[in-house]
Order: sequence, then C-alpha cells, then structure tokens
Amino acid sequence: MSIRDWPAAERPREKLLERGASSLSDAELLAIFLRTGVSGKSAVDLARHLLGQFGSLRALLEANLASFSNELGLGPAKFAQLQAVMEMARRHMGENLKRGSALKSPAEVRSYLKAILRHEPHEVFGCLFLDSKNRVQAFEALFHGSINVAHVHPRQVVKRALAHNAAALILCHNHPSGICDASPQDIELTRRLKEALAMIDVVVLDHVIIGDGDPLSMVESGLM
Repeated sequence: MSIRDWPAAERPREKLLERGASSLSDAELLAIFLRTGVSGKSAVDLARHLLGQFGSLRALLEANLASFSNELGLGPAKFAQLQAVMEMARRHMGENLKRGSALKSPAEVRSYLKAILRHEPHEVFGCLFLDSKNRVQAFEALFHGSINVAHVHPRQVVKRALAHNAAALILCHNHPSGICDASPQDIELTRRLKEALAMIDVVVLDHVIIGDGDPLSMVESGLM
C-alpha cells in the first residue's frame, strides 16, 4: 500500500504538520527526508530498512559517502542533501547561542558542541570564543589528531583568543570512543591552558568533553 492510501493522520508529513516533528518516529522523519520509496517499499518501509541496516539513526547520519551510497535508494545526491540539512541545523544552533550569554544556556552550549564534534572519527580540540558579556563570537576547531589524542599547543590557543579579542572561552574536545571521562592528561592540559590564557586576561570558563550521552563539564565535575 502506498503512503498516499494511508489515513491522513498516519501519513508522516500530515502527522508532522498536525502534531509537530517531535511526534514522529526516526523512521517517519527519515521517510519525509527520502520523499519516495523504491519498488516494493514505501518511503517509511525504506526508512525502516535503512535504520535496520545501519543500526541507528545516528549511524546513518554519520555514514560516509561510500557506505551511504551503497544502500538501497540512496546516492550522492541524497548524501549531499543530508549533509546540508545537518549543517543548517548546526548553524541554527550557533546563531541561537550568539543571541545571549553562553552562561545562561549551558545546555544549549553543550548541545551545540556535541552537534559539531560527536560525529568526528578522530579527536578534535576546539574553542568557543566569548566576549566580555559571555556572548558567543565564534567556534574554531584548532587541532585534529588521531583516534584518541590531539596535540594541543597553548601558544596557538592564545593566538586565536587574541585574534577574536576574546574575554573568555570554553574549551572542548571529543572522545571518539564515546566515553566522556576526563583523563589526567585532559586535566593537566586544562590547567596549562588556564595559566597561559590568564597571562592575557582571558578566562577559561569550562572544558567540555563530548562523547556518547550527555557531554561532561569539567567545571560541574569539580575538575577545574
């Protein structure tokens, strides 16, 4: 049966318009993105098949072009569309942060950083630069490393803070393993960066570690 033959209240697009996007399942959201199915499968059936093949929505969203394009009904055009949608979502989150103080919306800050860094297959270290009112000026990924380490140079962090005329910043990096625990090396790096940035009157407000689940705040964990 085609989706057109379903009762209106059960069609993903009509359901979204009536009840909101949060009411839809992963398969229904993906079906709206796919728009059409393939021979013998409706868009929802195809979406369920793809979620089963990849194991989860996140795994599908984080797939590379080769593995994405190998699946039934997908290809470079759909891959490009999906990447564009994800980038628009990240930019929307970033614009929302810039409207107010980062300290008034720590959950938004962490969600934004997770959206940027969680999909990275290797460790990435970055900074969220803030002005004197703790408003977000910019995010930069400063160092890219191996699957479990990125070598961070305090001099470069200081240089970029000066370039942005930042009054404060939030450090962040991801753990590709998915484990959010702060290592002794993470704690020592944070201490060194705080000392280096204090020399130019820039305050380190937090160091956020991104993995599976909720990001870890080193401030809230009493680690800095």
